[in-house]
Amino acid sequence: MQERFEDANPGNELSSGDTLLPEGVLAQHALWQFDKGGDLQDLLHLLKYERLTTVGIDLGRELGKRVHKHPFLSRTVKEAPQAVILPVPLHYLKFRYRGFNQAFKIAKGFQEAWPDIPLCDIKSVVRRKNTRTQTGFSLEKRLQNIEDAFRVKVPSVVDKKLIIIIDDVFTTGATTFELAQTVRASGAESVVVLTVAQA
Repeated sequence: MQERFEDANPGNELSSGDTLLPEGVLAQHALWQFDKGGDLQDLLHLLKYERLTTVGIDLGRELGKRVHKHPFLSRTVKEAPQAVILPVPLHYLKFRYRGFNQAFKIAKGFQEAWPDIPLCDIKSVVRRKNTRTQTGFSLEKRLQNIEDAFRVKVPSVVDKKLIIIIDDVFTTGATTFELAQTVRASGAESVVVLTVAQA
């Protein structure tokens, strides 16, 4: 699978693109470059809209293996006193409509490569705002759309921990960085953002 797609971060930089990382976000890493109209987009479409959830688990497993090979991320995750995997939460109305959270499936696959790290319970950190899709929005509009979208209902789940945020695609960082800010405000020590694709 690795040979089919372009590595988004071959130099193992702290960010897969030229994104400035907010305070407390140690790194942002994507597995592959998003290929509009290509095979990776097809796989993510199968996961999100055709409910082929095993695709998400397979992609997450590949992401987990790649993090083992990233010197900074591997060391950071291994040396963290406590860490938790946090898939980007889906609003309950979208969850009810879709029947699953694609980020959660990716996170499950990621956990197979990092079995000692627990997966955050879906009721502990929630999406309280049923946001519209961010596709086609400017950065300013994305930030407005996602502002105050998340809530930590059980602060002890994130307190003093390294939070590994997992999502499918990283575009501007509006969603994952808003979630990072929310968990940091609830006591998280630091955050890394991991995604399958970098758009």
